[in-house]
Amino acid sequence: MDIEAIKARVRSGKFVISAHADQEAADEDIDIAEIRDAILDGEILEQYADTGRGPSCLILGFAKDRPIHVVCGWRRGSVVVITVYIPKLPKFEDPWTRRRSP
Repeated sequence: MDIEAIKARVRSGKFVISAHADQEAADEDIDIAEIRDAILDGEILEQYADTGRGPSCLILGFAKDRPIHVVCGWRRGSVVVITVYIPKLPKFEDPWTRRRSP
C-alpha cells in the first residue's frame, strides 16, 4: 500500500471506519478527527499481505501529540480503517517498536 494514495483518499473524504475500529476508537477515546489527523501525519510501519480481505498496512501518526496506530485496507476505491489504537506496553515498547517476546 502507498501512504500518499491513502492520504489522498482521506483528504478527499474517501475513507470509512469499520465497526471494529469504531469500537476500538471509543475504548481508547480517539475521535474521527484524530484518526484522520494521524493518517495524514502518518508513515507506514508494516505492510500486511492479502489474507483474504486484501492487503493492509499499519500506519503510525500523531494527533494532538498523541501516537495513534491505524490499520488500513482498501474497499471499492476507499480506504477502510480496520482498527485503531494507542501503541503501548505490552505490545509496543514505543510508537515505532513492536516489543519482542522474551
